Amino acid sequence: MSSPFPLLRLPGVVLCEIFKSLSIGEKIMLSFCSKKVSIQINIARLYSQKVIVDLDLLYQRIIVYSENDQDFFKVSIYPDSGKTFNSNTQQFSIACRTTGITTFWKNDQKGFLFITHHLWKMFPCKMSIDSSFYSSDLFQPTISMLFDLQVEFEELNIVLQVLKDHNLFWDQTSSKFGLVEYLRISSIPNPGFKPVFISWPQKIDIWKSYWFTLEHLLECTCTRIILRKSHQNEDLNVIIENWKAGGFPNLEYLYVESHYIRNNGTTILGMYLLELDGKVIQTDDESSRATFELGYQSNEMSVTPLQLPLHYILK
Repeated sequence: MSSPFPLLRLPGVVLCEIFKSLSIGEKIMLSFCSKKVSIQINIARLYSQKVIVDLDLLYQRIIVYSENDQDFFKVSIYPDSGKTFNSNTQQFSIACRTTGITTFWKNDQKGFLFITHHLWKMFPCKMSIDSSFYSSDLFQPTISMLFDLQVEFEELNIVLQVLKDHNLFWDQTSSKFGLVEYLRISSIPNPGFKPVFISWPQKIDIWKSYWFTLEHLLECTCTRIILRKSHQNEDLNVIIENWKAGGFPNLEYLYVESHYIRNNGTTILGMYLLELDGKVIQTDDESSRATFELGYQSNEMSVTPLQLPLHYILK
């Protein structure tokens, strides 16, 4: 029988190269072998593969993907199911599989928080999480912890009406939306709730966006804005005039869906809606142009930056 390989006695440079060569699953399983191994893997974090960590609270699992989706690993989190623990030395037990591990916890919330934090220390990662159908007992503390750690989100889906205290949640998180690449807001609890954005994500998609006012939109710095079931109609002229005059400097795409959008005599830039369909319009400084597409009760605006004329560059 061969003797154990003294992994931690290798020089740091060699050890780092070994960790770099491991798959996502191999690295995660190895990190649970001992505290010393876990510390060494964390030290090599900057040289590790970048991953997306999907927090699937509905099925009680965390899925770690490589950026190219060619490698993935699942960490399931379940109640202890009669497992025995020493409360002073061990918080959970593990069952290994080919494509993942199952961890058994006395407390599911602590399990999600511990594993999420453990993965964040191992990998340069972005998070993805959806609050739909989930208990706020898991969603809210997990989001709060990740924002406190300044973790970036590839995607964050929020259904405010399923949360216990949506006002408190919004107050605690809206200042951190700058860490989010794609924010989806699916519903608002009641018409009296008036969210204020302290910061903006890169992209935003809002379902039932009747509460998202012209003032919200004029302050928005997102590159991609999708408003579904909006009450915007007459404001479209103000929005596009503002863009034409140099507003919305980051905007790449705007989609507004509303049953109020009809060819009812409303004009935009002096044109009726049907005339706007297919039009290409430039900003006043000729830095960008937008192509408009009119759908059934929707208006779509795609922006393309242009090379500025020489006389603007010399100013």
